[in-house]
Amino acid sequence: MKYNIFTLAALIACIFSAKAQNILTIEDAVKIALENNYDIKISANELKVDQANVTIGNARMLPRVTATVVDNNGIQYSSQTRSDGTVNRLDNATNNSLNYGVGLGWTIFDGFGMFARYDQLKEIEKLGKTEYQLMVLTKVGEVMTTYYDLVQQQQQLKAYDTTLVISRQRLELAQNRFSIGKASKLEVLNAQVDLNTDETNMLRQKELYANTKTQLNELLAREISLDFSVSEFTTVDDKMQLAELTSLAEKQNPELQTQLINKRISELNLKNVKSTRYPTIGVSSGYNIIESQSSLGFTSQTYSRGWTYGFNATLNLFDGMNQNRQEKVAKLQVENFDYQIQKQTQSLKSQLTTAYQTYLTNLELTKLEAKNEDIAEQNLQITLDKFRIGTITTLEFRTAQLNYINAKVRNSNAQFQAKLSEVALKQLAGNLSF
Repeated sequence: MKYNIFTLAALIACIFSAKAQNILTIEDAVKIALENNYDIKISANELKVDQANVTIGNARMLPRVTATVVDNNGIQYSSQTRSDGTVNRLDNATNNSLNYGVGLGWTIFDGFGMFARYDQLKEIEKLGKTEYQLMVLTKVGEVMTTYYDLVQQQQQLKAYDTTLVISRQRLELAQNRFSIGKASKLEVLNAQVDLNTDETNMLRQKELYANTKTQLNELLAREISLDFSVSEFTTVDDKMQLAELTSLAEKQNPELQTQLINKRISELNLKNVKSTRYPTIGVSSGYNIIESQSSLGFTSQTYSRGWTYGFNATLNLFDGMNQNRQEKVAKLQVENFDYQIQKQTQSLKSQLTTAYQTYLTNLELTKLEAKNEDIAEQNLQITLDKFRIGTITTLEFRTAQLNYINAKVRNSNAQFQAKLSEVALKQLAGNLSF
């Protein structure tokens, strides 16, 4: 029966589609990860903590109001000797004192430190948002990488399945030729060995495919054993430009934005340190009620209530030169963040340039490997026809067969590497679409 490689490939594709339990698209995978991934959820809660901390109360701008109750009681033996010599004694004398009220304390000026603290809290919230964005970009990048790895592995499974069909047909043909005396037993044995090798490679590829599915399910935080299939092909964005990516990265790259925010936080910390050079002024007020009773003494019961109010002011005159030391340290921290920003910017440009060159190379490789696969496919078809009529050796046939499978694997790997380059560039630019 005439064997056509194109018909075979189409048949295998239909078989794989029929076996698919559930086709998971890259859009669905990213959506599930954004909803379910545990690291993203943890980062989201950490952001909520930062947002909850941005209050004027946390910056110590508001007064503090406290309620107090103090109740003291005693039972004791008491003896009093008056100036005229009279002695009063009382056993089990009771004494009690009750003091309760409401007090208010409010720092109304601390050298503008409270405003610096409030701005710091807002910058920390921005830092939390940036860290959340970085976590999302990282996890989405991992999901995309694993997903497209599955795509190439699925393509390779089909290639191995194709070569298995060819090897089985070769073995059947060798057995038929041997039975009519046109081939030796050696040809049958060689065909059987090659078929066993192909089956081994197929089993290894199935194992890798299943394990990578498990990794993707873990990233998506869903049932580990859930079965699915992925898309058939990978589409690579071949229109990206280095200048545009660099411009985006300088505005959006989360790691660079983190350094910029950290510098702003350190500047506000310096402002907060400097605020201690100014006086701290506060006001206080309260309403208290005092009740006391005594079994022995000139006064058996007292009662008072009323308002109290006042203000306080403190100024640091000398603290062992610690003020100067703290300001110097804070200034050095600001300077270090300047260096960190310059370092991160340079590193980012270097990573972009390197990744972009890899991206261009991988684009060229996809074109080259696609041509190689076409050539290997044509060569295998011609070799099959010649082998069927016995004009070439089994070694030549096996070489053509291996060339075909290797070309298929290299082509799928080239597409995968090109897609990885695209994802890496968009991650660096902070422009990974999801």
